[in-house]
Amino acid sequence: MFDNYVQILRNEFHGYNADRLARDFSAGMTVAAVALPLALAFDVGSGADAAAGLITAIIGGMVMSLFSGASFQISGPTGAMSAVLAIVVARYGIDGLFAVSFIAGLILLLLGVFKLGKFISLIPAPVITGFTSGIAVIIALGQIDNMFGTVSRGETALERLASYYTLGFNINYAALFVAFIVIGVMVFWPKKLAEKLPSSLAAIAIAAIISAVCGFDVPTVGAIPRSLVSDARLSFSGIDFFRLPSMISPAITIAALGMIESLLCGASGQQITGGRFDANQELISQGIGNMIIPLLGGVPATAAIARTSVAIKSGCQTRLTGIFHSAGLLASMFFLSPVMSALPLSALSGVLMVTAWRMNEWHAIRRIFSSGFKSALLQFLITMVCTVVFDLTVAIVIGIEFAMIVFILKAAEINIFFSKVLNSKLRGRDDDVEAIHGEAYIAYITGVVFFSNDDKLVKSFRDLPHCDKVIISLRGVPLIDFVGATTLIGIIGERQRAGTTVLLCGVHPKVMQTLERCNIYEALPREYIRASVDTALFGED
Repeated sequence: MFDNYVQILRNEFHGYNADRLARDFSAGMTVAAVALPLALAFDVGSGADAAAGLITAIIGGMVMSLFSGASFQISGPTGAMSAVLAIVVARYGIDGLFAVSFIAGLILLLLGVFKLGKFISLIPAPVITGFTSGIAVIIALGQIDNMFGTVSRGETALERLASYYTLGFNINYAALFVAFIVIGVMVFWPKKLAEKLPSSLAAIAIAAIISAVCGFDVPTVGAIPRSLVSDARLSFSGIDFFRLPSMISPAITIAALGMIESLLCGASGQQITGGRFDANQELISQGIGNMIIPLLGGVPATAAIARTSVAIKSGCQTRLTGIFHSAGLLASMFFLSPVMSALPLSALSGVLMVTAWRMNEWHAIRRIFSSGFKSALLQFLITMVCTVVFDLTVAIVIGIEFAMIVFILKAAEINIFFSKVLNSKLRGRDDDVEAIHGEAYIAYITGVVFFSNDDKLVKSFRDLPHCDKVIISLRGVPLIDFVGATTLIGIIGERQRAGTTVLLCGVHPKVMQTLERCNIYEALPREYIRASVDTALFGED
């Protein structure tokens, strides 16, 4: 594992020079400008304070970039993670969140060590799109209080939404106006300007200036300590070990989200750059980072597609871009904390609202709805609803289970077609087929033969009229299980007892192995198993 990491570094820094260093520094500063408002917004949205967001972005960006499985990955707090963390904070408090974060980091580290990164491929694309949209809904619902200046109660987004019925919905119009300024600027900010000044940073600055000039009475971020070690941080002596078992589920949720976001981000970056991406090394990186971050007072981080894409477009050369980005955020913490502490919370909520809208994979959603595949549409909708109503882990499990059920139902579709053998030219032959074989049929079977459809196989052959010979073509059968094999052997025996000669042809090697293990030769001599319909009819290989 260590040798693999060293080799990654050697390949990455081969031929490194001052020009590439300058590009890394420039890209790092650009990413820092994008990451600063997001770090503040995402962690305020998660229930932690702004200092926790900066600590997460600085430490996560530095440590995870250092050990990353790719040269281009930029990690930090994300909108998807903040939606999950808000529920954890509501249930366990900020101290419980630190413990859950550490456990999640340990899970990610173990996933990487045991090379389990490949399991991301087991999650269907509509399921991933569905929980991404579900998380976007949770983020939007979670920012209603900051955006409208209202107050709600409850652990989940739906509980807080329902609480407005009893608590009332008293709007702070000044806060709402500030949020709309941010949304408007971010939506209409020119793309050419965005290359030099990120829309989120510009929007927050403009909204903050207007709020200060007009003297709006709106809640603000509050004091931001100039320290990388927060007073509120993970302390092993303060862990309530009696609550640890109940923390395993949210830790798995955070680890699952971290794995999915990081590996998808890496795959996307690899496709854009053509560079190398080691999924298992990335999981190790995410694990180490998320075990260190709560010890300093930060919250879980993961690779962020938005920041990674900005890094790539800005000329990222190596992982030093991520480290320079962290250095830029560190400088902001020390020199800009008085300014950041006065930022309106409603301005940050506007950033999160736009982020929630943009994080939806709209091109994938349109493809799902326009494809006409009901199974993909149901996977998307079920996962999205379960993400909002339950949590990410439950949503993924339900989504995968539904996908498996759909697959089994489709796999159970088997087609059996009977064709009577008639006198006709076959590949230039003029043989009298009926004189050779008598009344004969060819049974063409297509599909996987297993326990779910063996009854259809039995019924089909029972409907076949009595004849002298049956040639069963298994060319269209890629797999057969124990039940399917024993059923087929039983059908062969039943036909033989009725005086019909049975031949098999076109048997795939894997299917043949299963039939042999089920003692096919006790029912059918080897010479009755032919390579094709031709050889079964004319006895030539």
